[in-house]
Amino acid sequence: MKKVSRRAKSTCCKVLMACTALAFTVGAQEAVSAPGPQPKYVFFFLGDGMSNSQIQATEAYLTTVNGGSAMKATDLLKPANRLNMSKMPVQGMQTTFDSFALMTDSASSATAFACGLKTVSGTIGKNETKATSYKSIAQLAHEAGKKVGILSSVSLDHATPAAYYASVNSRSEMNEIGRQMANTGYEFFGGGGLAQPTGTTNVMALLTTNGYEVKNTRTDILDLKNNPQDKVVCINPWLQDAAAMPYAIDKPNTNLSLAEMTDVAIANLSDENPAGFFIMVEGGKIDWACHANDAKATIGDMLDFDAAIGEALEFYNQHPNETLIIVTGDHETGGMTVGHATTGYAANYGALVPQTMSFQKFETLWAPHEAANEGTVCASPSSSNLENDETVMNWLQNDFGLVYSTLNDFQKQKLEDAYDKSMCETNDNSAAENTFLYSGYNPFSVTMTHILNEKASIGWTSYSHTGVPTPVFAKGRVAQTFAGFYDNTDIAKRLAQVMALPALPVQK
Repeated sequence: MKKVSRRAKSTCCKVLMACTALAFTVGAQEAVSAPGPQPKYVFFFLGDGMSNSQIQATEAYLTTVNGGSAMKATDLLKPANRLNMSKMPVQGMQTTFDSFALMTDSASSATAFACGLKTVSGTIGKNETKATSYKSIAQLAHEAGKKVGILSSVSLDHATPAAYYASVNSRSEMNEIGRQMANTGYEFFGGGGLAQPTGTTNVMALLTTNGYEVKNTRTDILDLKNNPQDKVVCINPWLQDAAAMPYAIDKPNTNLSLAEMTDVAIANLSDENPAGFFIMVEGGKIDWACHANDAKATIGDMLDFDAAIGEALEFYNQHPNETLIIVTGDHETGGMTVGHATTGYAANYGALVPQTMSFQKFETLWAPHEAANEGTVCASPSSSNLENDETVMNWLQNDFGLVYSTLNDFQKQKLEDAYDKSMCETNDNSAAENTFLYSGYNPFSVTMTHILNEKASIGWTSYSHTGVPTPVFAKGRVAQTFAGFYDNTDIAKRLAQVMALPALPVQK
């Protein structure tokens, strides 16, 4: 047998590597191409503050409440314990940084998703110099004849929904955002209300002038499923904070869930329009719960968000060859981790089950209690102020499942410090320690949820956003386009391509 020279081997290796690289390149090009007709119906689901940790924690909790163990793979892998999103067949990953920040905010990340454009935190629909405005994928879809629906569990003039119809230098210009919303002509808005309906513009009056009907009762909103209207704004009857829907854990029966609102939007938009629709749904309060480090509130809104995805999947089952569903998060919030220093490799998600309310609802109970009792408590400093407050001790046990007598000394001291800081505005900690422990939240509520989360084996590193990449899930027509690892701006660009819209970004 003839001996092959080292140079020949090297040449063969180089040729093989080149062929392999070419194969991957061709595969990547094929993944981004859009064979066949574009999808008629497009859903884009955005979990604000959602990344892998929020997904895994929710599935661990779901496994637990369904009677399984969050420490057994056989239980975690059961379809009933998986979220709709994580069972979707096409999966990818996207980076979230903006022009000048590894940790993006929701305005710049939403601009990336909507306009295919990097910008600075706080800016919506404009480039990093704020000199040029850009059209969103929703605007382009509307110009192409598609009906458009914009839904969010926070206010409709908040950063994420705004990126799909507005261009402003700052997300705080909410009255101007509302004015631009009223002038879109989009067929459906739903979820929360408007944080700044008055100012330079009376947004509600402008909506009426422009032909919109505003509905704010459960009955009237649900009636749209049988009697759709051309231009409608659906606002939940009870808004909890900053014109946002309540956390799912706090939802009254008079309200619609995000999933129910999505069902209404689908019914209202899926008529005989030959161009179909584009629907953007934001689970906005996932982010807010994570900012506050409240795992149970986070999980509640994750489940509602995933149920909204379930409504889209039901529609997909009726139109499998015409529907595209994409799910992702804009960034991770809170530095949520699945695991904690005090629990090692254990997981006890049953510890979260007894929590009956969000931190937000608890703080509405705390405020009048503090006003009525702070003079008495603070007049006589004691290391047992908390133990002597029967009302708070009952909340601790009955609404958060923390039995004081079972806590260790460190946990008891943390609660006492938080109680004193909340009730008396002072404790034994330094100012720096208090900032680190509580940020801007009610010290007692955030300490309760921290201890509860630690028992479940959930940790937090921040009260802000983090810079980790977030997953992408897709199903339906040309879903394979969204496989792989790419930048957040590529989602909008690929979406425009598969929808046969102008290549992004597009100047206004």
